[in-house]
Amino acid sequence: MATTIADIARSLETWAPPGTAESWDKIGLHVGDPSRDVTTALIGLDMTPQLLEEAKTLGAELILTHHPLLLKPVSFITPASQTGYLALRLAEARIALYCIHTNLDSARDGVSFALGEQLGLENIRFLGSLESGLIKLAVFVPESHAEAVRTALAEAGAGRIGNYDTCSFSIPGSGTFRPLEGSNPTIGRAKGKMETVSELRIEVEVARWNVSAVLKALFSAHPYDEVVYDIFPVEQPNRAAGFGAIGELPEPESLQAFLGRVSSAVNNPALRYAGDLEAPVRKVAVCGGAGTPFIRFAMREKADVFVTSDLSHHRFFEVLDNEGQPIMALVDAGHYETERFTEDLLRAHLLNAFPDVDWHVTCTRTSAGKTFVHPA
Repeated sequence: MATTIADIARSLETWAPPGTAESWDKIGLHVGDPSRDVTTALIGLDMTPQLLEEAKTLGAELILTHHPLLLKPVSFITPASQTGYLALRLAEARIALYCIHTNLDSARDGVSFALGEQLGLENIRFLGSLESGLIKLAVFVPESHAEAVRTALAEAGAGRIGNYDTCSFSIPGSGTFRPLEGSNPTIGRAKGKMETVSELRIEVEVARWNVSAVLKALFSAHPYDEVVYDIFPVEQPNRAAGFGAIGELPEPESLQAFLGRVSSAVNNPALRYAGDLEAPVRKVAVCGGAGTPFIRFAMREKADVFVTSDLSHHRFFEVLDNEGQPIMALVDAGHYETERFTEDLLRAHLLNAFPDVDWHVTCTRTSAGKTFVHPA
């Protein structure tokens, strides 16, 4: 069976649910028909004219990028702007564009995890968890169907806590109801007497972005024509999604040695940093791309250094104490440079999921910015 763009989107969105993306982000299919078959696809960090020409040469039906093309609204799909021009040329060439951005940043084994692995970190985990990402679903089920409903909820993604799935809690009790005219009761008959049924109250945690899929599974598995359920907000972080990553080096090393490690790993010969070059580094926090809001989280976790990008002049002062000495080292390694591993990350995931598709990583550097290093 052929692989469609919709198939690819479902696989990616299971790994990186759209609901974990930032509210301002524009993820998903930007250009194209989701029902179209894909035999060849090209992956790059940014949508550029060079990427489009490369896709045309390969005969690709799909381009997959990390950064969205249509992030800001466009009024016209014309050559008046590069965004409109690229969208127009994609449509004319019948090449689809799918973008997976901050939802991949928030995914376990996503962008920041890939950066941490490139730096040689061990025991990599989220630097911080997404807040308000959970709800508690409570449903009342006759005992005869409890296992079927519990299984359906788990298969839809409910009840996942840390490294465990199929997590639920059940409380026995009695449910009462009287079927009215027009009802289709599983127990009793319409316009009949009041019924008392032994039921279980089953509670599961559900990621807020997955509620629709879980409810669909619930309604399909539940025997009643009127399913009784409650949804409650859960005021605790969701450990299944988060931001940044943190881990440890196998052995401590000086900040100077660590900067050399970073420079080699991200292929950037010029790093901006704050810190003491002789200070030991073992615990390392990272955030691929722009991670300035997470400096405080790295400090809270007592990281020795935080590697990210897009740091303004004033941000470097945030890691200094009252005497102007660094509490934690801070490194700006470049936006493109800290995210370029995303291309290989996506290819590995998609090649495993869809081995029938010819997946390519771009041969071009998609970043418009470059680094000048004056010869010694």
